[in-house]
Amino acid sequence: MMIILVGLIAFPAMAADTPPLESRFVSGILGTSRCVRVALPASYLRRPDARYPVLYLHDGQNVFSSAGPHACFGWGNWQADLTAVALAASNRCRGVIVVGVDNTRERYMEYRGLVARKEGRVPDSDPYRLYSRFLVEELKPWIDRQYRTLPDAANTAVLGSSMGGLCSLSLGWEFPGVFGLVGCMSGAFQVERQAFAREVLEPYRGSPPPLRVYIDSGVVDYGGDDDGRRHTDRVVAQLRRIGWADGTNLLRVLDRLPLTPDQLRRAEAPSSKWAEAAVNQHNELYWRLRLPGALEWLFPPR
Repeated sequence: MMIILVGLIAFPAMAADTPPLESRFVSGILGTSRCVRVALPASYLRRPDARYPVLYLHDGQNVFSSAGPHACFGWGNWQADLTAVALAASNRCRGVIVVGVDNTRERYMEYRGLVARKEGRVPDSDPYRLYSRFLVEELKPWIDRQYRTLPDAANTAVLGSSMGGLCSLSLGWEFPGVFGLVGCMSGAFQVERQAFAREVLEPYRGSPPPLRVYIDSGVVDYGGDDDGRRHTDRVVAQLRRIGWADGTNLLRVLDRLPLTPDQLRRAEAPSSKWAEAAVNQHNELYWRLRLPGALEWLFPPR
C-alpha cells in the first residue's frame, strides 16, 4: 500500500503551554557540547502522573516554531512543537515530548548512518558511530531522567529529513531496542551509491527488526530530480521483502503533487518561494506539511 498525497494544506497552529526548553548538553562521547531543545505536551504540567512517548528530531535548530519563519533559507521551520500539540488536542495522536538535536558542520558524516560500514561494521571513530552513541548512551538516558517519559522502544521515535531521514532509518535498524519508531522524510538514500539499500538491506535474510516505519518522498526537487522517490522505492521494496507490511508496521507516503499557489498561500509560504516550491519538494515547507501524517502514524491515539 502506498498513500498518495494529492494536496496539502497548512495544519492549524495551537500555542503550547511552554516554549521549547533549550540547553547545552555536554557530551563526553562527542568531546563537545550540543544544543538540545525540548518541547513538552500541553498536558505535561497539568497531569503530573502522566508519562509520554518521546520523538527525537535531527536538525534541531530548524524544527521548532522558535526558529522563526525565515529559517532554512527562507523556507521556515517545521513547527513541530505546535503541530504535536494541535494533533494531541484533536485526538489525532498521543501527547509527545519532542526533542530537537542541533546539527553541526559534521552533519553529513554524522547522519550518513550505516553506509559508513567497513568490513561489515562502522568504525568506532566514525562520526556516525559517535553520534549514535551520544544519542543512545548519553542523551536518551538523560531525557528519561529529566522528564516523565515512556522509555521503552515502542514509545521512542527518531525522525529526520534528507540525510536525517537516512540517519533515522539507520538508527532504527541498528538499535531497534532503543528506537522502535522511525520517520524518514525525503531520505537521502542516493548517497555513497545507494549504499544503505545495496549493502545493508539487500543482503539481509533475517527477520525484520521490530520497527514501525513512516517513509515518504515527493516527486521533484531543486536539482531537477525526483526528491529521492526512486531510491526510496528501492528501500521500501526491500523492507517489504524482509517482512514489513503496509498498514501494519510500514507507511509509504508519496507527495505526488507540488503545492498550488492557493495552497502555498494557506500554508503561509512567502511569495518569494512560490516559484521554487512548484518544482522543489525537498525543503522544510513540505516536511512541515507532511509532519502531521508522520506523527499520526508513529503515535496513534489510544
